[in-house]
Amino acid sequence: MAKNVLGTDLQDCSQDPLTGFFRDGCCHTGAEDVGLHIVCSQVTAEFLEFSKSVGNDLSTPHPEFGFPGLKPGNRWCLCALRWKEAFEAGVAPSVVLEATHISTLEFIDLEDLQEHAVDG
Repeated sequence: MAKNVLGTDLQDCSQDPLTGFFRDGCCHTGAEDVGLHIVCSQVTAEFLEFSKSVGNDLSTPHPEFGFPGLKPGNRWCLCALRWKEAFEAGVAPSVVLEATHISTLEFIDLEDLQEHAVDG
């Protein structure tokens, strides 16, 4: 089983909306996941606006892809580098450490994730 940033078993991020690169509710990753959708985040309006402003509109529904569009408070597996970009811009959303893949630590310091942690 995959591990999280705390070194324990990776937990589900969200079933509603269904998240994860593999749409299994978990922030698993694999060779196909070039964007590394591994940070389980609880999105905010501020983050959604930021993401849209840098070319990744996560709030507009795309039913043809089974994507409902995110609303503040939803949990979603974000790309590690997008979370880091938001962090550097001061708009990083909260992180569910238990549901964030251990590979995240290759890109983001655990201390930065812990500063933004919410309970799983």
